[in-house]
Amino acid sequence: MEIRSTTDQDLGVFVDTLHAAFARFPETPAEDGGGVWWSAVEMDRALLAVAPDGKPVGTASAYSFELTLPGEVIVPAAGISCVGVLPSHRRRGVLTAMMRHQLAELRERGEFLSVLLASEAPIYGRFGYGPATYTQRLTVSRREGAFAVPRARGAAEAPAAGSVEVLRRSECGEVLEEVYDRYRRAQPGALSRPHRWWASGAGQPPVARAPRYVAVHRDADGVADGYASYALGEDVLTVDETIVTDGAVATALARFLLDHDLVTQVVFKHVAPEYPLRWQLADFRAGQLSGDTDWLWVRLLDVPRALTSRGWFGDGELVLDVDDPFLGEHGRYLLTVRDGNAECVPTERDPDLSLDVRDLGAVYLGGTAPSTLVRAGHVLAHRPGAAALADALFRGERPPHCLHWF
Repeated sequence: MEIRSTTDQDLGVFVDTLHAAFARFPETPAEDGGGVWWSAVEMDRALLAVAPDGKPVGTASAYSFELTLPGEVIVPAAGISCVGVLPSHRRRGVLTAMMRHQLAELRERGEFLSVLLASEAPIYGRFGYGPATYTQRLTVSRREGAFAVPRARGAAEAPAAGSVEVLRRSECGEVLEEVYDRYRRAQPGALSRPHRWWASGAGQPPVARAPRYVAVHRDADGVADGYASYALGEDVLTVDETIVTDGAVATALARFLLDHDLVTQVVFKHVAPEYPLRWQLADFRAGQLSGDTDWLWVRLLDVPRALTSRGWFGDGELVLDVDDPFLGEHGRYLLTVRDGNAECVPTERDPDLSLDVRDLGAVYLGGTAPSTLVRAGHVLAHRPGAAALADALFRGERPPHCLHWF
């Protein structure tokens, strides 16, 4: 079997092979080639697995994203996607060979981390990826969705100055792109949405061209500072995503959505674990959480570079003994954090924590506490207090969250 890179001429074969792997049929692109999720695929970063008879049997690709780390540090990240193997060739090592080939290519390009959305949770841990952000669905009964009066003086829940304008998705693409870009630069765990995604309508709403209404919030000066993309089906208003750069704007958009007529429920599809809306309601039980799941998985390819790239919010020293069984690598590193910056160097000191690279990926953005993985038996703490210190060091300024689908 051969693993080879692709070119633009391979797009048709790549798309057909990928769809066959999932027993699906491709949609018909628009006249400009857009309007389908694969219109943003970077063919110079895609792979085909080819059987000895010349038949393509597997696919994988990478998108060129930016990822926001704790401390509002923005770094390049390879977004792994389009991974599939034909049912006739599964369990023959095709996926493993593609993953190994791809990780080697990422390193050759100088990239030190990659991310993905896992179609099945058991698959990607064995390749060194760990779940690093989480998301959930919030359903609010409109009848019981009255807001409580904020208790804290000057609380962020107070109504924002400004206005809400209702537009169609087709009317406000540039506004969405600009607001999202400001949001993702300040939100740990957020990925960039390159212009080609918006221009081609690749992905899911509101990036996709599917009909949607968009509530755009503007500040007192008329500058857009938030939006919510939504659609009404039967009597349920479904919100694709709410993007804001300010808590008061989030409150204003939530109130707008919960005041919509002819609606019994408002479903927020994709909210962060600590989304505050339930606490703002007069009836806490009016908001019901469901669909709690992992979202962005992180894989570190260069441990010292990754750990010294993010921002830190505590001081201390940890010796991390990191095993990377998929790549057959092992390293022990002294992590020293002072005044928001880190130094990470090889060491022979006794370890404080022993962990797999997938677990290091899980804690990297601050969304998974190292002590949780110690209690789960994933991470071994060699001395009292090591897990607590790791919790203090790896936490971010706020929980990481990723909305982008790829």
